[in-house]
Amino acid sequence: MISALFLAAAAPAAIDLTLLDRAAEIFAGARLGEAGGPVAPIDRRLRLGGCGSSPEFSWHSDARDAIVIRCPEAKGWRIFVAVKAAPALATVSAKAEPVIRRGDPITLVAGSDGFSVSADGTAMTDAAPGARLQVKVDGAKAPVQAIAVEAGKATLPGW
Repeated sequence: MISALFLAAAAPAAIDLTLLDRAAEIFAGARLGEAGGPVAPIDRRLRLGGCGSSPEFSWHSDARDAIVIRCPEAKGWRIFVAVKAAPALATVSAKAEPVIRRGDPITLVAGSDGFSVSADGTAMTDAAPGARLQVKVDGAKAPVQAIAVEAGKATLPGW
């Protein structure tokens, strides 16, 4: 989902900060201002240059107090988005035993009532149920963020 938001915006023009805000909410799993979501919108005074591939999202630390968004290109940019403190339960689930290990084949699934899409890929990191991981999707240029569901299965954030 996050990658799809930027396919159209991957041109050399400046990055649309509204799309970046929405992608940060999807990555965090909570809306702007909610517990676990971004504290505030990205500062509109920023002028981030275009990124030839989708921006990458990761947590700044295990405390999940900030999201790091970066353009993976050689002269790319990097910004930090503050996250509103989430309930302690969210950090407990991150300590669970991994069900997906680096190198495992993964079926990446997304859908809702009436439709479902899937793609095969390979896990790039270990992940417990509910934890985020990077998945290299077969045929895709850049890895995508996913959420571990069970052994061999992950979903896109927001689905």
